[in-house]
Amino acid sequence: MIRIGFLACADTLPGDGPRRGDAFEHDLEVAALRPAFETAGLELHEIDWRAPLEDFDGIALILLGTAWDYQDHPDAFLAKLEALAARGIQVCNPPEVVRWNVDKRYLKELEKSGATSVPTLWRTDIDRAGIEAAMEHFDTDRVVVKRQVGAGGLGQYSFSRDNLPDEGWSMGRACMVQPFLPSIVEEGEYTFVFVDGAFSHGVLKRAGEGEYRIQSLYGGYECDYAPDPQDLAKAEAVVAALPFTDLLYCRIDMARLPSGDLAVMEAEAIEPYLYPQQGLGLGQRLAQAIAARLADRAVAAPSPSTRAALRQP
Repeated sequence: MIRIGFLACADTLPGDGPRRGDAFEHDLEVAALRPAFETAGLELHEIDWRAPLEDFDGIALILLGTAWDYQDHPDAFLAKLEALAARGIQVCNPPEVVRWNVDKRYLKELEKSGATSVPTLWRTDIDRAGIEAAMEHFDTDRVVVKRQVGAGGLGQYSFSRDNLPDEGWSMGRACMVQPFLPSIVEEGEYTFVFVDGAFSHGVLKRAGEGEYRIQSLYGGYECDYAPDPQDLAKAEAVVAALPFTDLLYCRIDMARLPSGDLAVMEAEAIEPYLYPQQGLGLGQRLAQAIAARLADRAVAAPSPSTRAALRQP
């Protein structure tokens, strides 16, 4: 069996300690991938991204999995991925993709490449006066403020004219400000999962009662979604705008603008949850794509890790 690492963190890995409220998603994804991987001759091994480098010996390829605290330690996370790649371990997606994707300013690049995006103000920091100025700029009564380096809706705020931040408040970090899109509550947010550049499955994510955030941490839930050709084409246009063509996986999150067009909210190529419950063939698709990549690499120039993995019974 060829060992495949599933990179996680202490808060998502099973164990005796406390876990994140959405750690069940780690369990669902591993449970969906493991049997399909075994059928393909791949052994899925869950591992903390902070584990010593020696613990990765014998692993041929790393999936970034549920390393869901990376946004608070981006430099250390990138350094670890680069160290793993330097040891000959194939990292999916590669460190250069993570470096590009970790800061949401990549959305500006996608917009320049033709992807429909949400109007956004980029700020090194913002305070109450900045929030009021953003409302004037967008001619709206409500805005959302997000971290430029962030994930999972953590550290995100929504302010309205009758619910402004306190005097003296500031974001305290680089951020992005967008007009609140009512469609996220009324219609939901759409997710398009791609494996090796091909569309795998769609998901409609809905917010819980009284919330606008669609993540399970805040009571969000998912529904099956079969996109119509027009909406799928919008997501495919985002994938085409990415500056990388060899991504093992990518998740495109989109919401509908008042114009009716779908706009990209995120192009997640680091450690996205891939919603295996809505994509019943996800494990098989990933296993096939990984096996093909390992075979191509072994033929081209087998690394020490790949050779060791291939020798294992």
